[in-house]
Amino acid sequence: MTVLVIGGSGFLGAELLHQATSAGHVTDATFNSHAPNGARGMWHHLDLRDTRQIDMLIDTVAPSVVINASSGDADWSVTADGSFRLATATARRGIRLVHVSTDAVFSGADVHYDETALPDPITPYGAAKAAAETAVRLLHPAAVVARTSLIIGDGGSTHERIVHELAAGTREGALFTDDVRCPVHVTDLAAALWELAVSSAAGVFHLAGPDAVSRYALGVLVARRDGLDPALLPAGRRTDSNLPGALDVRLDSRATQHRLSTRLRGVRQFLGKG
Repeated sequence: MTVLVIGGSGFLGAELLHQATSAGHVTDATFNSHAPNGARGMWHHLDLRDTRQIDMLIDTVAPSVVINASSGDADWSVTADGSFRLATATARRGIRLVHVSTDAVFSGADVHYDETALPDPITPYGAAKAAAETAVRLLHPAAVVARTSLIIGDGGSTHERIVHELAAGTREGALFTDDVRCPVHVTDLAAALWELAVSSAAGVFHLAGPDAVSRYALGVLVARRDGLDPALLPAGRRTDSNLPGALDVRLDSRATQHRLSTRLRGVRQFLGKG
């Protein structure tokens, strides 16, 4: 199987590539600014704003599966329109597509969201990701749209890095006690995405852990695992800040979990109860 990972230079993309090469798949990946040093596989620069470049890349690689793990943040031309272009290109060629989305498509008004929930974003990033979902489902009905939450690893994620910087006093800010998500480990997430990629599944799937924790509680778990003093972590409330974003968003992944052999562990398990 020939695999093309869009956003292979990112945190999730790197794990997707690691698992693909370990399974013996021919892997190609894209980067936006530069390819990681020492990375395996074939690397290609890709600008998702360029339809011609997307078409040329797909025709060159001729992949069996494309996984879009890119993050264009709130840049509509990349996150929304880029997903539209990629869905169009893969659907036209009959290529399997797995599109990675996010819990940011929800406002938090309903707290609990299963796979049937309709997006109601309240941030520019969430709106761009929601538009991307709509484009993928409309243009490529056989595709997988996989929503996930905060992605944690063994020290390499953005969230873990923030905890270390806050504890060291090299970063300003606070971890919110009223901002709740369902974190997932990057190895579990990547394995679940590959399981969906090689199946005939289509539609929306939720890939998040079963434990709902605040960003502050998550930080405490990371600190304890890494031998840091949790007392060094500043706490705050999103409701007291000027930062936009949903408060309590809990992806209900039970329906998806029943279909998978990959087990999505809770954050208290993979970080330890401390």
